[in-house]
Amino acid sequence: MKTLGIIFGSCLLIYIAYRTYRFVNLDKGLKRKIEHGAIILDVRTPAEYKTGHIDGSLNIALSRLHADKLPLDKEKTYITVCSHGLRSVRAMNLLKEKGYRKVFNGGAMADLESEIKDGK
Repeated sequence: MKTLGIIFGSCLLIYIAYRTYRFVNLDKGLKRKIEHGAIILDVRTPAEYKTGHIDGSLNIALSRLHADKLPLDKEKTYITVCSHGLRSVRAMNLLKEKGYRKVFNGGAMADLESEIKDGK
């Protein structure tokens, strides 16, 4: 029983740390950026995208962002989003390495939808 409690406690701490990490790494003012023309870049796979997505978002899987040529304009603003928030951070960093200056982390799709709706 003691082992089960330790495992449960460890899992809870990992989950809390993960949620905190996601929250801290989300960029602020995303709703305003979207209102000013930012493009939501959904980096999930096409199959995941088909199960539901933010209206008007552009779907390019994270694996495709490694290509030399991307169908993206370096002058536009992009907000990366995925299912849990980890791929969106990787996509943001990858695009910045490729010279895209206006890229922001939108985290998990549910978090971005909430921010858009709540007007933060």
